[in-house]
Amino acid sequence: MIRLLYIIIGLGALSLWSGLLHAQHAYFPLKGRITFEKEVYVRARLREMSNRSANQNRGMMMRFGGNIDEAPEKTSSMFSLHFDEDETLMTALENEETTGSSRIGMSPGRGGRPNSRNMGNTVRRGVGRNQNKTYYQNLKKGETELELELDEKYLLRDSLQQITWRFTDEYRDIAGYECRRVNGATPDSLYIVAFYTDQIPVSGGPALVHGLPGMILGLAIPEMHINYWARKVDFVTDNVPSTWRDKKSKAISTQDFFNSLGNNRMFGGGGGNARQMRRNLLENLIY
Repeated sequence: MIRLLYIIIGLGALSLWSGLLHAQHAYFPLKGRITFEKEVYVRARLREMSNRSANQNRGMMMRFGGNIDEAPEKTSSMFSLHFDEDETLMTALENEETTGSSRIGMSPGRGGRPNSRNMGNTVRRGVGRNQNKTYYQNLKKGETELELELDEKYLLRDSLQQITWRFTDEYRDIAGYECRRVNGATPDSLYIVAFYTDQIPVSGGPALVHGLPGMILGLAIPEMHINYWARKVDFVTDNVPSTWRDKKSKAISTQDFFNSLGNNRMFGGGGGNARQMRRNLLENLIY
């Protein structure tokens, strides 16, 4: 009887130890760093802008001699997203050489269907003026900040954008995490596609996108021909740093900044109406 009792106790201890090991394996991190690759389908983007306005973005067109086919099919740049339970901070990284031509992404067309294709004509870009931006989200306070440099450095402050999400039954693996596809629409009627994982229970994501029950590891903006894909997830113990802001940056609300641009075509003005102009601004300065 005593021997049987020892066996029962031993099995119970083994079951408890097994449960603890499983709990460790199922650990859901609240702090970490995610390496994102930003893909821009340049040719498709130039055609979109060319169709939108014959005069708009002419400077970009002139860089390729006015011939869209001379532009690279796709450019790629890397970002790091540091997150904790309440905040996220995304900054540009120096890029490494391209290690392969195979990429999994969204089709550059408006439909935004996932596909796997050979993207041999890809240019990997370093940190330039256009990529040197810092994206900050305070998920607890519902605030965002975007630091960028134009004629001078600006710190654009705004509230978290409210996105309407529609969940689907489509799943895919991104950076080793099972992610669920969700289709979204911004207040400016911009269609976006996000893939999030509830294994990282922080409601953040790249490019100031948020609002899902987990971290967004994949983001596609079909109309803008831009994708963000997580390539690596690392766990850390430190919180998002608070010393990233440049003291020389001019703090201004996003709306005041938008109003100050007026009809400036250089930064995406010239749209047919205020909503289109704001979308152009988001396209050129944020996404």
